[in-house]
Amino acid sequence: MKPLKEFTIPFVGLKVGKHHFDYEIDNKFFEYFEYEDFNSSNLKVDVELEKKATLLELHFEVSGTVNVNCDVTNEPYNQPIENEFDLVVKFGEEFNDENIDILIIPHGEYEINIQQYVYELIVLAMPTKRIHPGVEDGTLDSEILKKLEELSPKIKDIKEDQEEIDPRWNTLKKLLTDK
Repeated sequence: MKPLKEFTIPFVGLKVGKHHFDYEIDNKFFEYFEYEDFNSSNLKVDVELEKKATLLELHFEVSGTVNVNCDVTNEPYNQPIENEFDLVVKFGEEFNDENIDILIIPHGEYEINIQQYVYELIVLAMPTKRIHPGVEDGTLDSEILKKLEELSPKIKDIKEDQEEIDPRWNTLKKLLTDK
């Protein structure tokens, strides 16, 4: 896969200090990764790169909404997303990205591509179970919810269960109270 140009940061020409990069993310970004879970997306990614003499420090922040389908009702809704991540880029003999927080790139490199980190930051910010807010507060009127309610097992009344207790247990309970 050819890297996306707008996510490549040429750090060799930057002065020592902090630099800000802003990105607007929509579904075209996710099409590149062949990720089709989002109906639409409106996200803002802020990247702060702090260049130091021997390393780079990157701080990623993402916020916005993605439109996804509810896992319970399959109704689309807007899921708010917020997440942040820190990455340290060091220079070494060869490329190494085994550590999640540290990226080692060869000494001769002059740019870094951050598209994979932005993608993972967004996808990992999604909750594991996506539930429409209307399902949680009971305001969503859906045929699927009505059918689920109709097919769900009914809870027995607690008083009925207490009356069905074997009378031998009552005799044993007397032993606990007798002294």
